[in-house]
Amino acid sequence: MTTREGSLEAPTRHPLDWRNPAFYDEEALHKEMERVFDICHGCRRCISLCQSFPTLFDLVDEGKTGEMDGVEKKDYVKVVDQCYLCDVCYMTKCPYVPPHPWNLDFPHLMLRAKAVKFRKEGAIFRDRLLTSTDRLGRLATIPVVVQTVNWANRTPATRSVMEKVLGVAKEAALPPYAPTPFRKGIAPSMGWPVRDGERTPGKVAIFATCYVNYNEPGIGRDLTRILEHNEIPYVIAEQEACCGMPKLELGDLETVEKLKEANVAQLAPLARAGYAILTPVPSCTLMFKQELPLIFPGDADVKAVAEAMFDPFEYLVLRDKDGLLRRDFKRPLGKVSYHIPCHSRVQNVGQKTREVLEWVPQTEVNTVERCAGHDGTYGVKREFYAQSMKIGKPVFRRMAETEPDFVSSDCPIAGRRITQGIEQDATMRGRKEHPLTLVRMAYGLE
Repeated sequence: MTTREGSLEAPTRHPLDWRNPAFYDEEALHKEMERVFDICHGCRRCISLCQSFPTLFDLVDEGKTGEMDGVEKKDYVKVVDQCYLCDVCYMTKCPYVPPHPWNLDFPHLMLRAKAVKFRKEGAIFRDRLLTSTDRLGRLATIPVVVQTVNWANRTPATRSVMEKVLGVAKEAALPPYAPTPFRKGIAPSMGWPVRDGERTPGKVAIFATCYVNYNEPGIGRDLTRILEHNEIPYVIAEQEACCGMPKLELGDLETVEKLKEANVAQLAPLARAGYAILTPVPSCTLMFKQELPLIFPGDADVKAVAEAMFDPFEYLVLRDKDGLLRRDFKRPLGKVSYHIPCHSRVQNVGQKTREVLEWVPQTEVNTVERCAGHDGTYGVKREFYAQSMKIGKPVFRRMAETEPDFVSSDCPIAGRRITQGIEQDATMRGRKEHPLTLVRMAYGLE
């Protein structure tokens, strides 16, 4: 058999050959884009996934010949700009990925194009600002500054100025910054630290993430409360930088490498000491699990961290299978509309969050597995905001149709976008809560 549809072979992912000078050869890039785009044009299976594919197919259909030879190479970038590297086309849809001889990897091709563009042109101020999550978070959470930033992000007049000056869509709901970041509210020695020589059936190291640290520290605290309730020893990684996913989406691979060096230096010793490393944001988990090993395939420390990295609910289900997780839930959750983010789907671990939520008695979970349209910084940019909301519209409708008590997504920014979308189209009955928060509530923990 020559296609994945008729083959029992699992898809394989080749490392990103970004250190090869030929990687940045624009003529070679365009040749490969033409080859891949022609295959996609003949298939069109991924048309509903994101705006990259409709953009490509419109370019073909409206071209001089109705085929790829009628598309100007200068227009290829229009397809690239619509890709936010969710990997769903590769992992769930495309029948032509390796080991198929056509060797099609659309996300890596888009990443290559972004890297070539970044090396040639750099990035505009807005994009550099939005992808510098750690630096932005440290600045925005300075006392007094944090109140000013949150006020500005909520004020229509200020948002109009931000749209004109920065290109940040005035309609896009932005996450507030926390007065007290996660790291200032909890120290590495707090909770259930592991003592030297202590025997334990499991121990956890938490990589807090920029978002949890600066925007929603309550998610991190909920994770620690769940671990404590289940008597799982844990530590907080002593230092961390951004995982690198925002810079990856920009094509800034050199900065991705710098961030990797900073994080892996902290996490590799923990991985080798037997810790399971948990991150409360799927994009960060995916970055360590899959993206960094493909970008740095020969790095033993990166491999060690990848093998130790778990989605929190993946870890909880595994612990339950070992008979070591408590199911003494005290509060039913009622109706929960749960959204599976793209960066959770492509980890190929199954619907572990849904599984845990369904353990809670008197809880009904409505699961929605489709892109919500926010996708990193894509959904807050002026030029993409309307399209982002259009992509998310089916999700907004399906999340609201059961009149849930709670709306939830593993990705907190997707959850915020879904809430905004529901409020635009219908009455919002339930409130937004992260799945970790729901589990903490179900346990009856404060």
